[in-house]
Amino acid sequence: MGTGPWAKLQGIVVAGSAGEGLMLATMPLLAVTVTTDPQAVSLVSVVGQSPWLLLSLLAGLLVDRVRRTSVLMYAYAVQVAAAAALAIVATSDALTLPLLMCVAFAITSAQVLSDGASGALLPTIMARDDLPAANARLQVIDRGLVQFVVPPSAGAVLAIGLGAPAWAACAMALLALLLSARLRTAVEPKAAVESSAAAERGPAAAREPGARGNPLRDIVEGLRYLVAAPLLRSVTITVALGSFASSGVTTMLVLYATEELGVGRFGYGALLGCFAVGWVVTSLFVDRLVARFGYAWAMRCAQTTAAVTPVLIAVAPPWPMFVGAVLVAQSSAVLVWNVCSQSTRQRFTPNRLLGRVLTSHKALAWGLTPLGALMGGFVAAQWNLRGVWWIAAIIHAVGAVTVWRTMTPAAFRQTEHDHESGRAQGDDSEGGHREDGTEARA
Repeated sequence: MGTGPWAKLQGIVVAGSAGEGLMLATMPLLAVTVTTDPQAVSLVSVVGQSPWLLLSLLAGLLVDRVRRTSVLMYAYAVQVAAAAALAIVATSDALTLPLLMCVAFAITSAQVLSDGASGALLPTIMARDDLPAANARLQVIDRGLVQFVVPPSAGAVLAIGLGAPAWAACAMALLALLLSARLRTAVEPKAAVESSAAAERGPAAAREPGARGNPLRDIVEGLRYLVAAPLLRSVTITVALGSFASSGVTTMLVLYATEELGVGRFGYGALLGCFAVGWVVTSLFVDRLVARFGYAWAMRCAQTTAAVTPVLIAVAPPWPMFVGAVLVAQSSAVLVWNVCSQSTRQRFTPNRLLGRVLTSHKALAWGLTPLGALMGGFVAAQWNLRGVWWIAAIIHAVGAVTVWRTMTPAAFRQTEHDHESGRAQGDDSEGGHREDGTEARA
């Protein structure tokens, strides 16, 4: 898939995700040094996740209004500042719960910006046929570092000193910031040539960002496009259902592992490792799978698997090996779905709207995650732990019905035809946001 900007973007994701993973893994450990009240400790997580709902729409507006490489730089500058503040305070043994909540909010806010900017940048760096493989690579890097690779090392780094993980995270965020600046210089020369050619075609093909309407109208424009496009709307509905269900089972997985399977904390870590195995192995061939079967069939099979795997866990005897194998299959299906879902939005969204559409999707789809966690705790308390997986299976089954009814090969062909027709007719809605801050037709 080449080098140049693509290699730099991968380096940015590696450095940024490593720093983010250190901070997110360390935050709960630091919180319990301040208080052991479960409700107080949970506030750090609640505040830390709130930017996905509160800031996603504004982040999308920023991604579409300014240079996307600049947004990456803003994101990692925020991460550097937050990590440095935490490092200084932790080293001085002056930690407070409000400070931890502020840092958690800042770190996730930076993630909202960086995810939106990198997702919107990718189609300008990679060919359309390479998007599945590129998205798979970035997801494996990001989620692998944040969820599986970095967290186990956080405890060892914390043993050096309370501020040590934050200092390390600060260094990684600074590296991501420097790489973002290099990416900007790598993509701007090409963008300048393209925007100049667009300007020669007339003022409709190249406008300054400042000429756009008010922010609220621009945010609504992105939301309206996402909701009005049948294929993208179906994807968002399915992801919202899946996020709600998955949040419930993920929240209860630690209790299921220790109480139902009896594997203890080490076994729980091994089960989490099964997720990583599924992601990594599937990433090696997901692009070929999508190319062979197409987006429609890949997404149908992935969502069907997502509906079947909770049933297998709900009815299975307490066999850790079997549950681990099911989790491998489940994570493989999730990766296939995520790659197709992200690539679909990137392929069928006008470039000038891409930032707003990507972040609008996350605001709508991930906004149900806290409610899903509450559902998992309620069902487990009122029924039993296996009941959480039954509820998740039902919800995923609703998503599977939605996918089989709406995400047909014909629907993808029609969306592709409509998208290409709009580009061929020079519709202004197909304008492309360039890295020099102007717009040019895609």
